[in-house]
Amino acid sequence: MAVHLELGKKGEELAVKWLIKHGFAIIFRNWRHSHLEIDVIAIKEDIVHFVEVKFRSSYKYCNPEENVTRKKFKCLLNAADEYMHQHPKFTDFRIDILSITDRKDQEPDYFFIEDVYI
Repeated sequence: MAVHLELGKKGEELAVKWLIKHGFAIIFRNWRHSHLEIDVIAIKEDIVHFVEVKFRSSYKYCNPEENVTRKKFKCLLNAADEYMHQHPKFTDFRIDILSITDRKDQEPDYFFIEDVYI
């Protein structure tokens, strides 16, 4: 498996564990519709959370969350709209970013940005 895919998988594993620890129930991982994708779909207090996971092994270039562009946000919003259309039992949602930096020989740093709008 390519290194970037292994890192992505590791980041999503850490993200799911963090979300569960903070009271979220995981509904889907890597949900896809056509060309749209959402890393993690979770629910907490009857609100659906569409979580974009950004993972890095250092702060060398930038914080992980800085890589969510307007274009990426628009794709996330389109995917969230499609999911909500397919699952009308849900009435409220949020788009969140979970930024994880896992530096060598240190505990991972987590930065959760809830209800993002760009």
